[in-house]
Amino acid sequence: MVKHVFVTGGVVSSLGKGITSASIGLLLERRGLRIRMQKFDPYINVDPGTMSPYQHGEVYVLDDGSETDLDLGHYERFTNAQLDSDCNYTTGRIYKTVIEKERRGEYKGKTVQVIPHITNEIKAAIARIATPDIDVVITEIGGTVGDIEGMPFFEAIRQFGLEIGKANCLYIHLTLVPYLKAAGELKTKPTQHSVGMLRQIGIQPDVLICRTERELPAEEREKIALFCNVEPRAVIEERDKEISVYEVPLSLAANKLDDFIVEKLNLTQAKPLELDDWREMIEHIRRPEHEVTIAVVGKYARHHDAYKSVYEALFHAGIAHRTKVHIRKIQTEQVEKEGADRVLAGVDGILVPGGYDKRGIAGKIEAIRYAREREIPFFGICLGLQCAAIEFARNVLGLADANSTEFQTDTPHPIICLLDAQRNVTAVGGTQRRGAYEQQMVPGSLAHRAYETLVVSERHRHRYEFNNAYRLAFEERGMRITGTSPDGGLVEVIELATHPWFVAVQCHPEFNSKPNRPQPLFRDFVGAALSYRREKKTSRSAVATVH
Repeated sequence: MVKHVFVTGGVVSSLGKGITSASIGLLLERRGLRIRMQKFDPYINVDPGTMSPYQHGEVYVLDDGSETDLDLGHYERFTNAQLDSDCNYTTGRIYKTVIEKERRGEYKGKTVQVIPHITNEIKAAIARIATPDIDVVITEIGGTVGDIEGMPFFEAIRQFGLEIGKANCLYIHLTLVPYLKAAGELKTKPTQHSVGMLRQIGIQPDVLICRTERELPAEEREKIALFCNVEPRAVIEERDKEISVYEVPLSLAANKLDDFIVEKLNLTQAKPLELDDWREMIEHIRRPEHEVTIAVVGKYARHHDAYKSVYEALFHAGIAHRTKVHIRKIQTEQVEKEGADRVLAGVDGILVPGGYDKRGIAGKIEAIRYAREREIPFFGICLGLQCAAIEFARNVLGLADANSTEFQTDTPHPIICLLDAQRNVTAVGGTQRRGAYEQQMVPGSLAHRAYETLVVSERHRHRYEFNNAYRLAFEERGMRITGTSPDGGLVEVIELATHPWFVAVQCHPEFNSKPNRPQPLFRDFVGAALSYRREKKTSRSAVATVH
């Protein structure tokens, strides 16, 4: 039988259940086990696709086009688990499914209720990914125990555990042990209360992972074990990481969490843990040999999670170059108010990520112009490509009124326009061009050199595209179209021929990056930034020598 691990959280939100779940997945994979990962989110939205980045952070897109919670990004960065639409459910999606069944008459006149109909649908979602080719399913429950909106999910996993039997189910609870500076001590009471709420629901956790900023002494662990009815060895300290979240698996392994899970679930097929390459990667992170500063000029730069995968992909690229990447987060309005010369001074590379609507577009365009004219390595993603095209049309082709029809429907020069497939779309949620699509690279281009292949697959999420009517004019002035859809109909990559490294893509390559396998374009972008920094240093040294 497929085994199940449920990860819940208590005391406060934002404890890192996603990273903890992903770390557990990595440990089990590194023991030769086949895993699937899943998250339940308690909000009413059907998916996060219509939510503001300020509300929910980035929308993480899967190969099949599913718009999912950003924690699925952690799952993919840490593990090789295959993710699809069955790996992320919200309250809204569960209720939508139940209501659709009710409208079709599938409940045969019964009164539809939270128990059993909603909880049955949740259990069905868990069972759906527990296929015969999988050893362990890891399911994370979003939110915090005690939240009213999460109660159906907690009830469902309680029932599920009873149905499959204790030998096939493990509950892991992530909690907080705060340090009170005034008292000079750690406090275990919040953890006790959190576990108490779980037990009232009917769930007895098997493992407690205690987030703390200080060392958790043995006597405190024993106290928690006694009052929470868990084994002392199952109370695991998880201290805040100073360098990287990629240290978390090593910390959990040091506490023998993988041994405990293997033992309790009787996973006799598990092999010895192999983490040598991961430890080597962490050493590279701890001891960088170089450093660069990358400016990320975005509409949502005030909220770190809005560009979570972009920042992670830059971090991964830095690992590949033994380089510490300093990220300068710049709100687009800041460029508009203070000017690119002041805001972007001293950076070694400029990245303009995705976004929607016209707010801050002028700042993005000005940042791109700054990068183009000063030959600073530039990387544009999705809206970043569209803004790069608008900037080039205005300032190189002389089309002063060039724009996107997203921002100006009556622009005389629609450099960016709506995709043909989007012209009759009126619904907002789940209607964009989403998911993995193949792209054809031009031989010898920067993109081709990065990927080392002519056909690649990257994930997309957009409604607007480059207007093919302007292709020839762009090519004649040096902006090359170096990547297209296989039929040549959609522009996927543009590059500036006279620039050392100027690449913009319509896709979201940040979704295909791992710490031990950096995304090729991000890797080469950081490499170009490193070269630019060295050249600056050489030039300054030469000037100093002359004077």
